[in-house]
Amino acid sequence: MSPPARPARGNRRRSWRETPFASLDFETTGLDVERDHVVSFGVVPIDDARIHVGRSVHQLVSPAAPSSVVSMKVHGILPRDVEDAPAIEEARELLRSSLEGRIVLAWFAGIELAFLRRSFGGGERWWRRRTIDVLDLVTALERPGPDARLSLSATAKRYDVPVDDPHSALDDALVTAQLFLVVATKLEERGVRTIRDLSRLRRR
Repeated sequence: MSPPARPARGNRRRSWRETPFASLDFETTGLDVERDHVVSFGVVPIDDARIHVGRSVHQLVSPAAPSSVVSMKVHGILPRDVEDAPAIEEARELLRSSLEGRIVLAWFAGIELAFLRRSFGGGERWWRRRTIDVLDLVTALERPGPDARLSLSATAKRYDVPVDDPHSALDDALVTAQLFLVVATKLEERGVRTIRDLSRLRRR
């Protein structure tokens, strides 16, 4: 299956407020992107700087191999929970349609990018150009020291973003979407206004 279409040409010069986004989170069997598999994904759309929770997507996925014990303790998805779930080959059409024509938002996006490449193909550069890592934006805004707590939940707490169910794909995607709006608004006050501006804030 081909990758989802990117946003319209010239989108990178537009204000981020006019840009369609899809906040994405994967829960997986582990963190080895060559060996592990997706067990759920959550996608939350943003249009015109507004989150549309009612159009969010949450899908369990039956992995080709079970989660590690450590991963099950983190995300709480047990083998019995995904017995009747579709495999990623079936579920990826829903994922594709959820990302179609949108800039992808993710927290610490390397994991999401790796599993997107496995599901749809496309090179790392192709996906990087259509993805914004919200951790990059927080890092640019805060310039944290080496002992700073930069987990999604800890960062959300600093910005008064509610976290209801950490390590649920849908809740993590929603938290990432809310955090993006807060941080992007603060960066806008510093002259960071377009997708190109945001993309230039990648961590070195």
